[in-house]
Amino acid sequence: MLSPDHADTVRATLPAVIDHGTQITATFYDAMFAAHPELRHLFNQGNQANGEQRQALALAVAAFAQRLTSEGGPASIQLLLSRIAHKHASLGVRPDQYTIVGRHLLEAVAEVLGPAVTPEVHAAWSEVYWLFATLLVAEEARLYHEASCTPEDAFRPWRVAERRPETDDVLSFVLEPTDGQGVPGYRPGQYVSVAVTLPDGLRQPRQYSLSRVPTGDAIQITVRRVRGEDGAPDGAVSTFLHRNVAEGDLLEVSPPFGDLVLDDDSDPLLLISAGIGVTPVAAMIDHLAATAPDRPVLALHADRSPGTHALRGQITSAARAMPGVRRITWYEEPDGAASSADEEVRTGLMDLDGLSLPPKARVYMCGPIAFMRGIRRELLAAGVSDERIHYEVFGPDLWGQTD
Repeated sequence: MLSPDHADTVRATLPAVIDHGTQITATFYDAMFAAHPELRHLFNQGNQANGEQRQALALAVAAFAQRLTSEGGPASIQLLLSRIAHKHASLGVRPDQYTIVGRHLLEAVAEVLGPAVTPEVHAAWSEVYWLFATLLVAEEARLYHEASCTPEDAFRPWRVAERRPETDDVLSFVLEPTDGQGVPGYRPGQYVSVAVTLPDGLRQPRQYSLSRVPTGDAIQITVRRVRGEDGAPDGAVSTFLHRNVAEGDLLEVSPPFGDLVLDDDSDPLLLISAGIGVTPVAAMIDHLAATAPDRPVLALHADRSPGTHALRGQITSAARAMPGVRRITWYEEPDGAASSADEEVRTGLMDLDGLSLPPKARVYMCGPIAFMRGIRRELLAAGVSDERIHYEVFGPDLWGQTD
């Protein structure tokens, strides 16, 4: 817990830190990369360029400080820490790197806020950062232990056994380990990091959901090629994987991490996805078909058209073994797609109005943040309690859940 005097100081200065949050994080990243260019290989440079990582860091620090200085904070702090720690562990973040981050972050606060950062303010926010860092280091140490790895050996070589087109812009890669250590255990909904060296020499990692349960000695990831819009560049890693990685090639892959995982109870499930957010849901349905086929499941998905709907065949095949499943898909452009015994097809955007939701369902969502915000509002209005709603964000988490 934050010391009482520092808690008062943080409460008083938190509005200024929030108002200048992205300016502080921009200053921080620029200074840190100038002093430690090797860290560019660890951080997603695409999200640096578009500003999303700066905004996500500002939100995370502000959220942590708010929880430290409010009543009932510990449970919400753990949720925040868990999401960040899983992402860090998948990247092989080391404890000593927190010292580098802390120095440059606190210097950025002082530079941006100027004379307002008195010695008392600096000491208070220093305590906030080191509480944050210490808790994350401990949580990440636990995750590394569970994964039987260290930050230094988090990535292993895997061979591409199969490259399978799902849609025009989506490929599934079936990967086999080459070091004799076998396939690690994982829970449906988790992801791995895949690291590639781009043509300019920059090593870049990205997270991809495991999109089905392991088959033999292999795992499957499903990658959507990110095409730049409104002048933004194409996704560097997804484009590299689509253009350059063939069957037989090797990829560096981390153990599975991620906290959006199915529980093992018997409560009904409400699985909600949009676009490539279907990938963790596909793994969940695959898992349920093999282990709990009678569990009640309502699976809702939204996509642009049947031609962009990835993993539809895999999900349909698995769902046929589940007598308790119901599937509804919304297409903006249905292109003649019609409802069947396996799947009800609707036209337009996903709308829960009038839909009979399973009582006491556990909800798992993945898709664009704007989509999930809207669906969460509908779920709350329908009486679903917030603690039963779980979500995954691909990329920086810019969802403060304040709306």
